[in-house]
Amino acid sequence: MSEKHVYDMIIVGGGPGGYTAALYAARAGLDTMVLEKLSAGGQMALTEEIDNYPGYDEGIDGFTLAEKMQAQAERFGAKTEYAQVDKIELKAEPKVLETSEGTFYARTVVIATGANPRELGLKDEASLVGRGVAYCAACDGMRYKGKTVVLVGGGNSAAADGLILSRVAEKVIMVHRRDTLRATKVYHDPLMNSKNIEFRWNSVVEEIIHDDKLNGVRIKNVKTGEESVISCDALFISVGRKPATELVEGQLDLDNGGYIVADETTKTNIPGVFAVGDVRTKVLRQVVTAVSDGAVAVHMAEEYLAGGK
Repeated sequence: MSEKHVYDMIIVGGGPGGYTAALYAARAGLDTMVLEKLSAGGQMALTEEIDNYPGYDEGIDGFTLAEKMQAQAERFGAKTEYAQVDKIELKAEPKVLETSEGTFYARTVVIATGANPRELGLKDEASLVGRGVAYCAACDGMRYKGKTVVLVGGGNSAAADGLILSRVAEKVIMVHRRDTLRATKVYHDPLMNSKNIEFRWNSVVEEIIHDDKLNGVRIKNVKTGEESVISCDALFISVGRKPATELVEGQLDLDNGGYIVADETTKTNIPGVFAVGDVRTKVLRQVVTAVSDGAVAVHMAEEYLAGGK
């Protein structure tokens, strides 16, 4: 039986953080593999236009940017295996990754599995993403400059999104199922004092109204049962995100939101294991912060492989 091949680094997830780690690792001479279950880019690949990533003065669609990141990493020798990762043994030496395409071994592992926005579960919601349904105000807000948008949510993320949207949209209508925001108090006054933000309290979105793109929503008051229709150009959904951490539960420390506990070093509680991008605890989840994590993770992995901790 031939001796098993052990990679210097295996990266789980081919989003911007994952492929940046692959690029830096390959350029550093590390034997590097990316395990991706679908296609490069993760959530970024679903974004129709990215205007806030440096270097693209006219913007770029997420799918194209993802392909460029993958090609750049592979130019320096990183490999990609399209596989579903079923189980990881992170404390093993070497670390073991069981996948739909076989078992892989690595000295270091980078978890770059991302986080998915929580959906409302409305009919046609998924098919209208990019055509009026959005989950990221910082990513997609400028597409609706001077227009009317509905924002669902009442937590910190929704409050921050509301302020972002209020600076670009003509009108922002915030729909929240309670009669007060759950967001911390620091957000309340700026939102309440904004001249172009309206609130629909005790309400939920029941239906998306559309033809080829969204043009309105039907909302329902949860106390009175009264329904009404709001004409709008976009529905922004900000009801939280769900980090993809099922594979590492019970091995890596997670915070109360389910994100991997890792600071700016990207180090986790297991030596040789790093977390990058949206899956880790952090203040801002954007493409630019994910790629930063990827570079840092490789620096820390090199120290680990050289005998550091």
